[in-house]
Amino acid sequence: MTDADRDRLLRALKALADGTRLRIFQLIAAQREPLCACDIVDRFDVSQPTIAHHLRTLREAGLITTTRQGVWAYYAVDPAGMDRVSELFASTIHPVRDLISR
Repeated sequence: MTDADRDRLLRALKALADGTRLRIFQLIAAQREPLCACDIVDRFDVSQPTIAHHLRTLREAGLITTTRQGVWAYYAVDPAGMDRVSELFASTIHPVRDLISR
C-alpha cells in the first residue's frame, strides 16, 4: 500500500469512527438515488450546520460525492471510497480468520 493510499484510507476510517457520521453514511449508502441534504437534516436531532460539517468530512474522506441542483446539494456514496474500505476489511479479516482457525 502506498503512503497516499494509506492516508486516504485512514481519513475514511477516521470519518466513519464518529457515530453520527457513520449513521449519515449508512443512510446515504442505503439510497438508490442521491439524497438531498434537506432530507438528511430532517432525520437527525442535530443542527443543519452540524450535519453540513459531517457531510463535508465524509466528502473530504472520499466516502461520498456531492452534486448541486439549484440551491440543493445531493449526496451519494463514492464507489472508489467504498472499494478502499472494503478492501481493507477483506485484507484484515482473512489473515485473522486464518489465525483463529489454526
